[in-house]
Amino acid sequence: MRKSTVVLGWLAILVTVGCKDLGTSSDQQRVPPRPLTSQEQAIVSADNAFGFKLLNTVNQGEAGKNVFISPVSVSMALGMTLNGAVGATRDSMAWTLECAGLTQTDINTSYKSLIALLTGLDPKVQFKIANSIWYRPDLEVEEDFKSVNREYFDAEVNQIDFADAGAAGTINSWVDRSTNGKIKKIVPDPIPREIVMYLINAIYFKGTWTYRFDAGLTRDDTFELPGGSTTPCRMMYQKGKFRYLETDQLQAVDLPYGDAGFSMTIVLPKAGIDIEQFLADVSGQRWSEWTGALTETEGEIFLPKFTLEYEKNLNDVLKSMGMAIAFAPDIADFTRIDKRGGLFISEVMHKTFVQVDEEGTEAAAATSVGIGRTSIGDEFVMRVDRPFVFAIRENHSGTILFIGKITDPGTS
Repeated sequence: MRKSTVVLGWLAILVTVGCKDLGTSSDQQRVPPRPLTSQEQAIVSADNAFGFKLLNTVNQGEAGKNVFISPVSVSMALGMTLNGAVGATRDSMAWTLECAGLTQTDINTSYKSLIALLTGLDPKVQFKIANSIWYRPDLEVEEDFKSVNREYFDAEVNQIDFADAGAAGTINSWVDRSTNGKIKKIVPDPIPREIVMYLINAIYFKGTWTYRFDAGLTRDDTFELPGGSTTPCRMMYQKGKFRYLETDQLQAVDLPYGDAGFSMTIVLPKAGIDIEQFLADVSGQRWSEWTGALTETEGEIFLPKFTLEYEKNLNDVLKSMGMAIAFAPDIADFTRIDKRGGLFISEVMHKTFVQVDEEGTEAAAATSVGIGRTSIGDEFVMRVDRPFVFAIRENHSGTILFIGKITDPGTS
């Protein structure tokens, strides 16, 4: 039997906001705070479709390895960046984010209301979303770009000298605080000279199982790896009623947190089905079909405890997904950030953390979009405030006509 924490890891923190996917039983079903607006439904659908596309693309280079990503974190960081994109650059980014049919106002409004909904969904679950923008003093950031990201993404906007020795530490400290210490660093130290802006999203989740696993029932067990070998694990156990689905291809179960505003949905391919091929066939539509078919069923669950830290540079992934133009220094158009132009996406870095045990789940994610500038060149500062040599010459032949030294310029 081939099992893998690839599926388990990614699905561990999937946010399910539709009322049909919440709760575990009829008497415990939690009534959502309000119905989703059509704009929110559109952005959730887009985020989920983007998430599975992102997962499949990332996984192509991670065969046999653990993968854990936060599509919401990546899409929000790119969503802020989208407010600075123009023309074909914006179109390619929107298409990659599955938002091609939405106006910029619709996208921004949807993110704003979704942030408010998710962070207030379940009082028994800690869920935080934080956004920030950091830029060099010499970048002439458009006021509209700053104000729209403040308004719709609740983003902190900070001007900071990236050349300062403490700049990277300041930005990374913000990420550390925003993820409750689970992600310590997202930008390099020192910050590369070509980077003129960072747009960063941070997410933190901590939820206690609605029905906790009894630590006294956790036992030593084995977990079968791709290829057939095994590795030791600590296996948790629980018996009860769960929202469950079984087909000839898979088993799926929904484990709620707190008041069931959030849940972990686990999908296990049947024995003999290759995990990589299984993942390649998963889509947002198929996922909706599975979660919509979950029904209350009595059963037993054996679930391994695990902790995972994951990081991935998403440049090549996002290029292959359709937004290569945004990374092209001579083509990208982000003039809504700085009308002088010359900006492009230099890097998209993504980091995640997840821990699953008898009490519940703790998870965090951070995504940074680094904006580079093509016109930075070999910038320098020269203050002629001490003795100097100078010459007057003919440029065609190179003949020096006059040469001298100034030690005291005096007054003129």
